[in-house]
Amino acid sequence: MVKQKNVCVIGAGIAGLAAAKSFAARGHKVTVLERSGDLGGVWEPARSYPEVQTQSPKELYRFTDKPMPASYPEWPKGPQVHAYLTDYARDHNLIPLMRFNTTVVSMKRREDGLPGWTLETRDAAGNTAQETFDFAAVCTGQFNERKELHHPGEDKFKAAGGIILHSAEHTDSSIVKGKKVVVLGGSKSATDIAAHSVNAGASAVTFVYREPVWRIPYFIGGLINFKRILYIRAQEEMFRGWGLSALSRLNHAIAKPFIWANWRGLEAMLKTQLKLKKCDMVPEGRIEDGINCSVPIATPNFFPMIADGRIKAIRGTFDHYDGKTIMMSGGQRVEADVAVLAIGFKLGVPFLPQEYRDKLIQSDGQYRLYRVIANPDLADMGFVGFNSSFCSVLTAEMAANWLVRYADGKLAKQPTPAEMHQDMDRILHFKRVERPAAGVYGGLCVAPYHFKHFDELLDDMGATSKRRGALVEKFTPPDADAYARFLASAPNYKADATAA
Repeated sequence: MVKQKNVCVIGAGIAGLAAAKSFAARGHKVTVLERSGDLGGVWEPARSYPEVQTQSPKELYRFTDKPMPASYPEWPKGPQVHAYLTDYARDHNLIPLMRFNTTVVSMKRREDGLPGWTLETRDAAGNTAQETFDFAAVCTGQFNERKELHHPGEDKFKAAGGIILHSAEHTDSSIVKGKKVVVLGGSKSATDIAAHSVNAGASAVTFVYREPVWRIPYFIGGLINFKRILYIRAQEEMFRGWGLSALSRLNHAIAKPFIWANWRGLEAMLKTQLKLKKCDMVPEGRIEDGINCSVPIATPNFFPMIADGRIKAIRGTFDHYDGKTIMMSGGQRVEADVAVLAIGFKLGVPFLPQEYRDKLIQSDGQYRLYRVIANPDLADMGFVGFNSSFCSVLTAEMAANWLVRYADGKLAKQPTPAEMHQDMDRILHFKRVERPAAGVYGGLCVAPYHFKHFDELLDDMGATSKRRGALVEKFTPPDADAYARFLASAPNYKADATAA
């Protein structure tokens, strides 16, 4: 019999919703702590730049028990995603579990010697409190703390009327109308903001980036939805994964020339379709060497705007501000009214004691997490949503279902600490030596190995159903409805409030 736990879920974004629902569904008492005033994480309106939309199609950006509305476009806009997440929270009665404007300041092991953690929190008025929980699910994800970037002269730039914003602060499109806008960064948010600034009536738009990267259009060749290429098991199997058998390694060696030709063909198609040569933005590396969660979707019209001059592209970075001019590292001078820093977010768990952060994060920034979810040296704790991917809602939900069983000792293959450490060593070696691209984002991206990751989680949970038909499984993207059935095939149980 499983004893009911008092569970704290830190964060009310996608991962927090998945964790809260999974723990509550198993009979645990759940409290969700969210530092902002609303749920949704990156989709909270106060954090979303104008015209933001998903990189994944809506059927791959959904929970297993709730499709997105049929009226939504294939790539929903930010307000639509936020409305969907709000509806999901209401459907599962999660909103009463949430405490908004509550920041987790720190946490420590319980002083009474019982399992769990004592959290120090701070509310919007600055009042602090302490509360003890039996288990903590950390759901702050990869977009928690904004990166900061400062350059000499920025105070004088602001004094002269210039505006400097992180991309997460750029929520009002009217701010760029009639203004000279400079966007720094190479992510999809950077290209989105640059293209949107043109459409919003900016008088000039400059895009500043360090190096060109491969970007994937929504429709490759203008015809094939990219989900039918990058989201299928057949494509995933072109990458050498971890733990391959001798036969699998032999098959990879035999197929190597064909795999090479596949990627060169895709590169050639992208160069032509996106006019990368004309834009002088042909990446130097091979596309297959960099496929992970950092591969951005090509913003519609971004490359045409580069090609026809509506967006001026400069390779480099900021050096300093000189009045209302930004000096670039290559010596170019760019007049600016608004500088948008699309420089991303810091990955970390700042409220975790240093002694535990040292057990979690390696010296090279790699996270030491079994199945990208738990570490036995951090007892009574797990991480949901850190296993980011091209279909992050599904990966978060799979992690949440795995974590509650792990916390309750109800995995069909409940690992020992020794087994977890051995597997973490193996995976870290794979990321550092065999596939360095897997090391981005602290090694927490499971792409392009979605199916392999899901297979492992379902196997651990004891699911009796794990695959669809052979051809369907091989050549179609992950199906949320199918994974609902797979999860339902795992052993069922419920925590008991009266259990000793």
